[in-house]
Amino acid sequence: MTALTPSVLNQAHCEACQAGAPQVSDAELPELLRQIPDWNIEVRDGVMQLEKLFLFKNFKQALAFTNAVGEISEAEGHHPGLLTEWGQVTVTWWSHSIKGLHRNDFIMAARTDEVAKTAEGRK
Repeated sequence: MTALTPSVLNQAHCEACQAGAPQVSDAELPELLRQIPDWNIEVRDGVMQLEKLFLFKNFKQALAFTNAVGEISEAEGHHPGLLTEWGQVTVTWWSHSIKGLHRNDFIMAARTDEVAKTAEGRK
């Protein structure tokens, strides 16, 4: 796999991911994680997921961020888990069809970080 810089990763688009698509390998994982600092690996029911908590000043900002992430995810046909609470949003990316992490999840994590930067500019 070709290494992608964060600026390239957040501009990439998701590829169709169906059951049987390869998960990110153990060799690829550290390099991809370096490109999305502050994202954590969580394992739930044996499924590796990317997760990050985003903080906001109030519920209105958190909800606006949630909706913006929803827009980019809908455009790519790849959808995260979103938990919106007062002043915070937890975003969780994984590929349901392969029950683990795919390159698409790292692309969308990087794009989520870009949405957060834009949201910070509006605070």
